[in-house]
Amino acid sequence: MAQPLDIIFSALADPTRRAILAMLLEDDMAVTDVAEPFAMSLAAISKHLGVLTAAGLISQEKRGRVKWCKLEPDALREASVWMQAFGQMEAIDLDAFEAFLERELD
Repeated sequence: MAQPLDIIFSALADPTRRAILAMLLEDDMAVTDVAEPFAMSLAAISKHLGVLTAAGLISQEKRGRVKWCKLEPDALREASVWMQAFGQMEAIDLDAFEAFLERELD
């Protein structure tokens, strides 16, 4: 079973899915409205939406005959916390590190 972060980052790896998330930042959207700006079939968009839903990044609900997509902003919290941990580290000076290793190993 894949870890939640793996699923989230896998979903975010695709530029179409990132564009869909950016669109949903504005408001909930019907699936047909999500598909409109993309040069791909509704079936292809539905697959992208399925990946985003499986990752917990969006939810989908049927209202009447229309399926709506909604961004789930809390779903990125775990990924954000994980990425912020790397911001705590300073950049490594590889030349200085190489010189240090040469001194230590000689």
